Amino acid sequence: MSNYVLQAEDVAIHYGGVKAVDGVSLTLTQGQIRGLIGPNGAGKSTVIDAITGRRRLTRGKVSLGGQDVSELGPTERRLRGLSRSFQRTSIFGQMKVRQQVELASHKMGVADSEADADAVLQELELMHLADATAEDLGYGEQRRLDLALALVGQPSVLLLDEPMAGLSVKESHDLARHLKALTSRRKVSVLLVEHDMDVVFGISDVVTVFELGRVIASGEPAVVRADPRVREAYLGSAA
Repeated sequence: MSNYVLQAEDVAIHYGGVKAVDGVSLTLTQGQIRGLIGPNGAGKSTVIDAITGRRRLTRGKVSLGGQDVSELGPTERRLRGLSRSFQRTSIFGQMKVRQQVELASHKMGVADSEADADAVLQELELMHLADATAEDLGYGEQRRLDLALALVGQPSVLLLDEPMAGLSVKESHDLARHLKALTSRRKVSVLLVEHDMDVVFGISDVVTVFELGRVIASGEPAVVRADPRVREAYLGSAA
């Protein structure tokens, strides 16, 4: 039995002669946060799409809890505990907050979707907004609601694609705090694509750097930040 909750091995996605992702391997252990960084077009979101089954692999393998899920679609992988959020929120603006979280839980086949929804809303400090209409929430609250929708059904792995996009500094730090707490309280592992370097280096246990569809560095945040190739390729003076 694998010690990894998620393992991607030699993952490649090619479009003709274009190698969007080429030979990427990465892992997640229980409760770990792995940050993915790199320039626009480096292949970060494509890797997430590959892991979640939204793109067919040219080669490679994706395993969840030691089981090969490479041939399963996104829905089957979600039911097995692999959840994700997108750069744009997937909330329903006209629906009440609790209503849509309960609906998402019910769609996951959770026996007590009401209890599941309430637990997630409590976790993300949204319970006081349970009866509010989603479109009336502030943008930071909408991002937390989007995260709530991804958390129903107790997933083991959460893949987040730029969850801090459009947030203020305070909202970003608040969401980062929630993410860090989730890994310990819910034992969920997080693969985080994010451009906010303060967030990535502040909450990640491991940081992986992409360039042109390949991994150029991976390790503890302090080690990656000091890597000369990373500083030249991506971080620059911000390192």
